[in-house]
Amino acid sequence: MARHPTRWLIPLLSILALPAWAGVEVFTVAGEPIVNAPESAAVVELDAPARLDAQISRDLPADPDRAKQILRSRMSGPDWQATLDRYGETYTGVARAWMLGIEKVPAVVLDGRYVVYGEADVQVALEEIARYTRDEDDTP
Repeated sequence: MARHPTRWLIPLLSILALPAWAGVEVFTVAGEPIVNAPESAAVVELDAPARLDAQISRDLPADPDRAKQILRSRMSGPDWQATLDRYGETYTGVARAWMLGIEKVPAVVLDGRYVVYGEADVQVALEEIARYTRDEDDTP
């Protein structure tokens, strides 16, 4: 049986207190790939921090003292700053999703004001938002 996404277009009224954020933001997880995202879109995989945690702790022994020693060695390596930068980026994306009140994935957000849930094709989601805003503008 094919799974059909539930799509919702919701104006993000709770975001009015936040600074303006222009552009397209896409929130997803590794198992929910998106397509047709504009190059300028911010694509956030909400499970990226957990995957980074798993990568850092990969192959650590059960002995806590030995694991601490290996982890300290990794942290003193030349790639550690890049790892810290990736943590910052991934958690910034998670925080942004939390601030927007994202409830499920995939979620396509336009200008911090509108969200379409359940549509993996970003272009289709943006067209839905365009239709909604056109209809909203035509309302007396």
